[in-house]
Amino acid sequence: MSKQEDYEKIYEELIGFTPPRIHERIKLGLEVDPEMLEQIENIRESAMYPKCMDPKQAQLILFAVLLSHVSPAAEYHGRAAQRAGATKEEMHATAALAFLFRGLPAFNLGAELINKIFADAK
Repeated sequence: MSKQEDYEKIYEELIGFTPPRIHERIKLGLEVDPEMLEQIENIRESAMYPKCMDPKQAQLILFAVLLSHVSPAAEYHGRAAQRAGATKEEMHATAALAFLFRGLPAFNLGAELINKIFADAK
């Protein structure tokens, strides 16, 4: 297995695939600065998997944060939350929390992504 595949395996386990931007970041990092890539991935892993919460909780929080920024990347963490066992109801409640701070655009994006994620899971 190549170093690129080693890094991408983490994302494939988390969300089912490696998002294109992450694929490109890993590819470039391996080419120009493998040490920085390793440091970034270690920090990302440490922050994304805190010892005090389970992966579902962490992914739901990340989903809410990204929804509150109306970021398309919310989809990836929504997929990770669903893969970690989050229900539609839990994800909807999480989108409602984002609504409190970002309004209807965040809630609309949340609904769109939740429906897409659960439709794709069938």
